Amino acid sequence: MSAIGRTRRRGWTSALLLLVSSAPALCSGADPFDASSPYLFGDWNGRRDAWANRGVEFDFGHVSETAHNFSGGSAHLTRYTEQWTLGATLDLDKRFGWAGAGFRIALSDRNGRNLGADAHIGNSLLLQEVYGRGQTWWLSTFAYRQSWLDGRIDWSLGKMPVGSDFAAFSCDFQNLTFCGSQPGNLVGDYWLNWPVSPWATRLVVSPGEAVHLRIGAYQVDPKYVDETWARRNAWKPYIPGGTAGWLVPLEFGWTPKPNGLPGSYAFGVWHSSADAPDLRADDGRGSDDEVAVRMRDSRYGVYLNVEQKLTGGVGTEGLSVFLNATQADRRTSRTDRQIAVGLRYRGVPGRPDDVVGLALGATHHNGRYYDAFVQRYGSDWQPESLTHVGRGDEYVCELLYDWMPLRSVRLRPNLQYIRHPGGTSANDDALVLGLKTSIAF
Repeated sequence: MSAIGRTRRRGWTSALLLLVSSAPALCSGADPFDASSPYLFGDWNGRRDAWANRGVEFDFGHVSETAHNFSGGSAHLTRYTEQWTLGATLDLDKRFGWAGAGFRIALSDRNGRNLGADAHIGNSLLLQEVYGRGQTWWLSTFAYRQSWLDGRIDWSLGKMPVGSDFAAFSCDFQNLTFCGSQPGNLVGDYWLNWPVSPWATRLVVSPGEAVHLRIGAYQVDPKYVDETWARRNAWKPYIPGGTAGWLVPLEFGWTPKPNGLPGSYAFGVWHSSADAPDLRADDGRGSDDEVAVRMRDSRYGVYLNVEQKLTGGVGTEGLSVFLNATQADRRTSRTDRQIAVGLRYRGVPGRPDDVVGLALGATHHNGRYYDAFVQRYGSDWQPESLTHVGRGDEYVCELLYDWMPLRSVRLRPNLQYIRHPGGTSANDDALVLGLKTSIAF
């Protein structure tokens, strides 16, 4: 398809989704901009609650991210990317009397351009986190859920993103360093965050109100990260052939409330049974022209997630802090370590729901990958010739303001500074101004 054809398709997709999401509200005559409603088009004149009472809940959303680099890269550019989400949750107890049962389906569509790639900034982590995984439709969730013992045992089966259940984290920030499940930032070839969803099953056991033990098994298949395959098949609910193994994450979580202030603490480990090439590819049998690949029969890692509110109360103004840290298998992971810390303060004078956020992060680029190039091309090889091959850290700082003109609309202007993009000083530092918007229809 030509560039003009793709542009037209995206334009028609956006228009169609807007029409579909707004049609119920426009037909019902409900006030579409009620400041107190969580949905831009309100309650559809009572129809939304009526459907919910019958066990069907809808969610339609749109996220956009615009970014401009004032420094860094080969040119100063502005790029826009977006994501539409169409979802529905079925309460099968209300619909059919199946106690504790439910079903969730969600489709997503991504369009737009990647500033980092177009401006040749050399960054490893996306400046617009909503970009990526193929600018196409995805069947992001297609899963059955069953709970027992008042929710203390919860089981799901179907297509589910790994990051929605393990190392889960919010996406308030625009830089990917501070958005979503952190292990997927490092080993995204098999730990798949939204919108990608492998076939999987997961079980959560909650022996008490404040603790949980979570375990899952997720299909590992190279097709899920093949954009050509995704453009043709990502929206289909079938199992692709070519399963290479299974990713098994295990997480222990604790949600205490010290002094009545909510906190969330999670420690997890994971193991993948799929084969993967060692970053030091030469096993001694290769020649100058061809390097034999040493395969590893597993991959693994560990993570820690901490969020704690320090002042205020539950759902009120106050200061909260977070820490995310992940260490991946150094034998096979090009980026093997990431740490991110930050704070968010909710409530500014006259704006009790607005948030100011500041985050700092570092993503380490594995020296084994760098050394493999030196080993293959010799000590005269210069990293400047391949500026994506670093052996240090990519440092990121982001400052944001989260403004809610309506409960259903969020506007987040942000400023990002990226030092040593790609983990190498061969790339100039970048200063990026961004705007992230989200709308719940």
